[in-house]
Amino acid sequence: MTDRPLKNIAVLLAGGVGARVGLDIPKQLIKIAGRPIMEHTLAALDSHPMVDEIIVLMAQGHLDAVHEIIRKGGYKKVSQVLEGAATRNETTLRAIRAVEDAEANLLFHDAVRPMVTERIITDCFQALDVYDAVDTAIPSADTIVSLGDDGTIESIPRRNRLRRGQTPQCFKASTIRHAYQEAGKDPNFEATDDCTVVLRYSPDVPIGIVRGDDRNMKVTEPIDVYIADKLFQLTSVNSPEARTEEEYRAALSGRTMVVFGGSYGIGNDIVTLAQSYGCQVHSFSRSGTRTHVERREDIAAACRQVLESDGKVDFVVNTAGVLPRGTLAESSEETIYAATEINYLAPILIAQEFRTHLAATEGSLLLFTSSSYTRGRSGYSLYSSAKAAVVNLTQALADEWSGQVRVNCINPERTGTPMRTRAFGEEDPATLLESEVVARASLDVLLGRQTGHVIDVRKSDPLSSLDEV
Repeated sequence: MTDRPLKNIAVLLAGGVGARVGLDIPKQLIKIAGRPIMEHTLAALDSHPMVDEIIVLMAQGHLDAVHEIIRKGGYKKVSQVLEGAATRNETTLRAIRAVEDAEANLLFHDAVRPMVTERIITDCFQALDVYDAVDTAIPSADTIVSLGDDGTIESIPRRNRLRRGQTPQCFKASTIRHAYQEAGKDPNFEATDDCTVVLRYSPDVPIGIVRGDDRNMKVTEPIDVYIADKLFQLTSVNSPEARTEEEYRAALSGRTMVVFGGSYGIGNDIVTLAQSYGCQVHSFSRSGTRTHVERREDIAAACRQVLESDGKVDFVVNTAGVLPRGTLAESSEETIYAATEINYLAPILIAQEFRTHLAATEGSLLLFTSSSYTRGRSGYSLYSSAKAAVVNLTQALADEWSGQVRVNCINPERTGTPMRTRAFGEEDPATLLESEVVARASLDVLLGRQTGHVIDVRKSDPLSSLDEV
């Protein structure tokens, strides 16, 4: 008879009030990238395959907001929502007392670190196979100085021995319980994090370290809200985990998908791939069905056609676009209007015409941007500015339609498509992403639970490719 695996319990620490941010709501409820900060964090924990259960500790007087987030988002792993205490340590102690299991793997994470990655969470749980306590940390790029009582520099520790602590912090339940029991005997007990409690009151327990991430930042000061929102735009997120062939078929069979721009390139590959899994796909394009995405009457007609055929809409994808090149000064009025209408007004019209029908099925809208949205470039002003607008539209609609329709945006690396070939000529295929890869990632996003995200589909790290179009 084998021992039963320990339960992995994530504790979301959202007990702070965020006085330094200067708002009348806790900082964890401030919205960035279309959702409250803590919902981004909760979604990362809830979607992680190793997390079995989630306990949320929320600032006093704000539990209703958490229950609403959980209800709308369908976060089924949340087992308890409790009020936080006056201090971080007291809040942690409440969470420990709420764990009924004699032994479990406990992961404590700050609700205001919304960019925690799946890799970090996995590494933390796996490290508990070796250690009874685990911290997350990153090297310090800055020199750290130690001050004396008079405020002058007393020492400068060697930087290669220093790390900046983050969360998650992970513990065997028995380990963190014992440390807090011992801490309770100390009338002068005070600690800024839970690893400090173990280090001080269970000094014989080695504390392991897993590698964190610079982007796993904590939103503390007002400027952090701005930075975090920009990081969500610039670094986006990875595509959801791919499914098996059987899972794709089970998720798509009998569903209805509408694809604008489906006659060639990424759009055509989405059509073909979705159909192979039994999805009923309706493709519309200027060349195939004479559908002009910049005309409301054409979008409305497409919507009516789909409803008359299938009676519902589960997914809508817009891959239609044009890539004009040249300076703004030399662009004709016709080019300006065509680029703006097709690249930006079309997504707006599609969203308006299909919103009600997507809400009826709790469906998903998928738009497309380009890496050029992060910074306008000479020669691409019309294209890059429209793509930046699509990103903002995605995040705004995700906020407006929260709990009704999921809205996301794909940001593909330079991809081999007819549109790109027309603009840049023949290129080495080895340097381009295959459109079939983007199509599969699109299906993963359509079927996923996330909303308000810009999902990078690329061969390299997103921060290394800001100059691509």
